[in-house]
Amino acid sequence: MLRALRLLRPWRPLGVRGCTSDGTSGGHEIQVRALAGPDQGITEILMNRPHARNALGNIFVSEMLDALARLREDQKVRVLLFRSGVKGVFCAGADLKEREQMSAAEVGVFVQRLRGLMNDIASSAIMGLIETTRGLLPGAGGTQRLPRCLGVALAKELIFTGRRLSGVQAHALGLVNHTVDQNKEGDAAYHRALALAQEILPQAPIAVRLGKVAIDRGMEVDITSGMAIEGMCYAQLLTGKEDLVTRNRAHLGSPQIKKGLQLRGRLR
Repeated sequence: MLRALRLLRPWRPLGVRGCTSDGTSGGHEIQVRALAGPDQGITEILMNRPHARNALGNIFVSEMLDALARLREDQKVRVLLFRSGVKGVFCAGADLKEREQMSAAEVGVFVQRLRGLMNDIASSAIMGLIETTRGLLPGAGGTQRLPRCLGVALAKELIFTGRRLSGVQAHALGLVNHTVDQNKEGDAAYHRALALAQEILPQAPIAVRLGKVAIDRGMEVDITSGMAIEGMCYAQLLTGKEDLVTRNRAHLGSPQIKKGLQLRGRLR
């Protein structure tokens, strides 16, 4: 059962840098809040651009990059959740209407920034790469990530056809890890994501971080090089990094971990 949320602080908007989206609303398109109590360590990013269905415009991307840069330096953040403030929509993709108003040079700069954002998020929760239906291609990394996720043949089929996938279809293909039935409030996916975050939260923080590094970096190279990367990450948990070892092992003394270890012992 999901626990009730207790907020450490309310939604906190980030300062907008010198970018122009439509500018019709004085509100912030990206907001951040941290959870408290048993969920301390989980931080949420709220995407709130309802008039454009959370499409990725200049202000949206700038505020998101700013948020990620700040949170990356925050040692208190253990798990990050992306949440939509627009009911029925997560993200509509790139803002093509805004792109039409850009010069070729501006488009190039924007696509580079968008690609950087996608590299930071590394999300596979895309239900369709429909750019070819608009005379474009998935220029924010879609032509590279999708083949690595699904294989070349299927990636070509999805990109060439611009096909949209349902959640069930995306799950069957391995594009998403979980599917849930929608609830009346329209936030069933958020609660599933929060439950997963709560599952990750009690694990040893340095081990989780280095596991992420080993996977992400290893996927960019051949298997032999990947094994070497894993070995270097593993070594940091054992030797040469006393501060890492101490913090990681000290985590095993927490009440949550002790309870889990006791339960595991009884099940063996």
